[in-house]
Amino acid sequence: VCTPKDFPKLKNDTFLRAARGEETEHTPVWCMRQAGRYLPEFRETRAAQDFFDTCRSPKLCCELTLQPLRRFPLDAAIIFSDILVVPQALGMEVVMVPGKGPTFPEPLKEVEDLLKLRQKVDVTAELGYVFQAVTLTRHRLEGKVPLIGFSGAPWTLMSYMVEGGGSTTMAKAKSWLYCHPEASHRLLRLLTDVVTDYLVGQVAAGAQALQLFESHAGHLGPEQFQEFALPYIRDIARDVKSKLKAEALPLVPMIVFAKDAHYALRDLAQAGYEVVGLDWTIQPQEARAQVGKGITLQGNLDPCALYAPKEKIGELVKKMLESFGTQRYIANLGHGLYPDMNPEHVGAFVEAVHAHSRHINKHG
Repeated sequence: VCTPKDFPKLKNDTFLRAARGEETEHTPVWCMRQAGRYLPEFRETRAAQDFFDTCRSPKLCCELTLQPLRRFPLDAAIIFSDILVVPQALGMEVVMVPGKGPTFPEPLKEVEDLLKLRQKVDVTAELGYVFQAVTLTRHRLEGKVPLIGFSGAPWTLMSYMVEGGGSTTMAKAKSWLYCHPEASHRLLRLLTDVVTDYLVGQVAAGAQALQLFESHAGHLGPEQFQEFALPYIRDIARDVKSKLKAEALPLVPMIVFAKDAHYALRDLAQAGYEVVGLDWTIQPQEARAQVGKGITLQGNLDPCALYAPKEKIGELVKKMLESFGTQRYIANLGHGLYPDMNPEHVGAFVEAVHAHSRHINKHG
């Protein structure tokens, strides 16, 4: 059994330095969903396994996390897992249906259904397999790059738990916010407490940075985001940091990624996170103007740009770097990689970020 101590010394800390706002020689880069179905070796490793069985196998999670790093000179690894392990920890069943995605056979329909959820979650008992995966991967990375832990944010998790899966409108989940605001806040508070403990547990296990995914922010307007998403996003940053301090654990940089929430960028910049992730629908200069100079930005190439020829990818990356500037910036896509993407184009993206940012840093 791997223990979370005596980790190999970190050789490339560019990503962590950029997250903390320190100067870097090149702009660090990683990709959301970099451990994924666009890699033939990923599909091979996953072929025989149920998706959530894979998530519960520290050995497989470690292997899937390391695969993209064997191919590309990425500046960070992100642990292979899924945001829906949190609803599972609360006692809900989630199955991965081929061609349909994650499905809850019994979603939350009535307010009374909240009583079926575990009100107190022992994250080590319920999610210890993720912590083991983090520890094993941190050892196996051999200090090559830092390891990112993550969680879904409360509103995004709630939307799945009420909808019972993905949805284009989130009408069921949003109707809870309008019709059952008190019950919604109760659920969001319960999720906040579990997510906080889950993130702290990942740091204790060896995660060197954390990302909170508010993937469904775009379904909320500014008012609902202010009431049902932002307060919990803020509480998570504050509570994770105070627990890390109390447990004498490292204060790791935290990233918040709220997809399609441009209306909330100013608030997100003041929510207690070192890094604000951006989707591809916002202008870099506009984002920088809103968040100010004291925050690192992460993003935001349109994932579909990777379908372009490699030379074109290089041009788009150069333009992105000129718009963001090479400092206080982590290059990424504006959302995750898609399954049908060509791994060589992912490589072209990563290499273009390194080459162009080094050039800009040298020659201005």
